[in-house]
This record gives sequence, C-alpha cells and structure tokens, in this order.
Amino acid sequence: MTQQIPVLRVCISCRKTYDRKDLLKITKDHKQGIMLQKGMGRSAYICKSKKCYSDSKIKKKLQKALKTFLEPEFVEIFEKEITSYNNYPH
Repeated sequence: MTQQIPVLRVCISCRKTYDRKDLLKITKDHKQGIMLQKGMGRSAYICKSKKCYSDSKIKKKLQKALKTFLEPEFVEIFEKEITSYNNYPH
C-alpha cells in the first residue's frame, strides 16, 4: 500500500504553507477566464483564515499572482464565496 504525499501550496496573503485541500483555489484559465476551486492554468491559493481573506490588499495580490486584471463581477463573486467559509484559526 502506497502512502500519499500531501500536496503543499503557499497562501498568497500570509505566505504560509498548507495542504492544498485546506486552501481556496483561484485559477486563470486561458479559455474560460477566472474560476474558483477548479480549472487548470495559473493559480493562486488563499487560506481560509479570516485574516487572509479579509486582507485589504487581497485584490492586488490576486491580480499580481494571476497576472491579470480582476473584473468587478469576479470580485463580488469572490467576496460572496469567501464569506461562506467559517473562521479557521491559523
């Protein structure tokens, strides 16, 4: 029986390393645009702690990580999605 190695990613806000399952994934797909929790392409990860997703500079950090401009419609969807998470202490 083989043991699975956890896939680690870095939160773009606090710069700490977490298992990929514990992070919110934002992906820029070259055909479908920006998506949450799915897709292939350039991705950025944010941990589910309130400190990180309520960071005042999170939009700028996302734009830099994804190398694109974020549309206001996506920002609204992102904020609704992020408020559905509980406050995870990290």
